[in-house]
Amino acid sequence: MKHLFVQRRFLEVSIHIVSWLLIFGFPIVFIDRERGFNWVSFLRHSCVPLCYFLIFYANYLWLVPRYMFKDETRKYVLGNALLIFCLSLLLHVYLESMSTLPPPLARHIPARWIFYVRDMGMMVFVAGLGAAIRTSLRWRQAEERLIEAERQKTEAELKNLKNQLNPHFLLNTLNNIYALIAFDSDKAQTAVQELSKLLRHVLYDNQQTFVPLQKELEFIRNYVALMRIRLPRQVEVSVSLESGSGTALQIAPLIFISLIENAFKHGISPTTHSFIRISIVGRTDGVVSCEIHNSNHPKSGQDQSGSGVGLEQVAKRLELIYPGNYEWTKGISEDGQVYSSILTIQTKSV
Repeated sequence: MKHLFVQRRFLEVSIHIVSWLLIFGFPIVFIDRERGFNWVSFLRHSCVPLCYFLIFYANYLWLVPRYMFKDETRKYVLGNALLIFCLSLLLHVYLESMSTLPPPLARHIPARWIFYVRDMGMMVFVAGLGAAIRTSLRWRQAEERLIEAERQKTEAELKNLKNQLNPHFLLNTLNNIYALIAFDSDKAQTAVQELSKLLRHVLYDNQQTFVPLQKELEFIRNYVALMRIRLPRQVEVSVSLESGSGTALQIAPLIFISLIENAFKHGISPTTHSFIRISIVGRTDGVVSCEIHNSNHPKSGQDQSGSGVGLEQVAKRLELIYPGNYEWTKGISEDGQVYSSILTIQTKSV
């Protein structure tokens, strides 16, 4: 950020220097080859640009920040009027004192007040130009501060969601291990070992904004392996995870886990045939598609496993990380037997 500010400041100063060099050096373009360069004539013609220079930076550096930005418009107008009047008067006194025209030619010069009006009009224009440029700069800085504030707010919201997600995920997993302890302590021990692998991903990789898709899919494989330990035989689980050959896609960590948790929570019945089908595919064009279909077995009102905040967190994270770059459709089939959740994310445009 500091480096970007220095570059922008350097560019701004460079534009000012080049612009004024062109304005002051403009008379050099019309040098007569026969007569050569006349320093006295050049300095005489530089008086007008010098007045413009003083008025421009008096507005740019002092009058506009001191009065206009503080809604003291009257003082700003009076300050400019006094400055323009004094500079115009000094300019014409100096130019007339240096006039070398003989009396016959001097009589054909238009009235003095025409030159006063002309130069004062140009000075008013230069003052307005300085005010406009300084005001636009202030608007740009205000817009940048607003964007930075929004960015910091988004990062804070994402961090808060991550802090909520970790306990939510851990609580659901511990509930599963607790259920195993009651009837199969060996499987419970295996589940604890699998849980340690998952926690490594949750505690370290989840602190990053994006992780490789391949690593996220490996986490999902470990999670499904952990969930399989407690599943009854009549539950069919099908998993297809492809990160994309030769691609290096990045994805927000744990963005799919709540969808998978939801499938295991509502897609399993201890008495009837159940199924869970999970497919996550990364494509070379940057699209990552996640399709989850499971048999629909809603929990009873007495079953309080899971707080139900997982899907809400997914929606919030998607809107914060991938605004306008995702499509998510979910719902129950017409016969009420299948629940589907289909999420498509365009990662490369983020």
